[in-house]
Amino acid sequence: MAKGKNTLAALTLGAGITAAGAAQAAESKVLLLVTSAAPQVQGMAMVLGNAMQQQGSEVNVLLCDKAGDLAINGYSSAPLKPKNVTPEQLMGKLQQGGGKVSVCALYLPNSEYTQADLSEQVEVATPANMAAMMTADDVRVFSF
Repeated sequence: MAKGKNTLAALTLGAGITAAGAAQAAESKVLLLVTSAAPQVQGMAMVLGNAMQQQGSEVNVLLCDKAGDLAINGYSSAPLKPKNVTPEQLMGKLQQGGGKVSVCALYLPNSEYTQADLSEQVEVATPANMAAMMTADDVRVFSF
């Protein structure tokens, strides 16, 4: 009988830990800084962003330098294996799930593009907002 109680206690504790982990994931916020021009790096950033989002994280993406091209309406890169999707398609999936995408404040002034060239739902980040997000205790920052 004691063995049954120990098993029940272990299952109850395990369920509590799992629920706490799920609650923590649901409350987490992530900022992905993407600066690489390499399509595989851009694609992996978006794959991981989508995975984090599926696990309950709020995902924000800041695109700078050549990675900012992903935010240009009509931009198309070569599909990546094994799923044959482009980094910009993966980014679109992230946005459909509620992810927010911005280009850095220096991207447009230092490119041939204007704000009118940005895809829907892409914003221009302000340094003050990004600095606040990067230094917030509840935001994890990842750089690609």
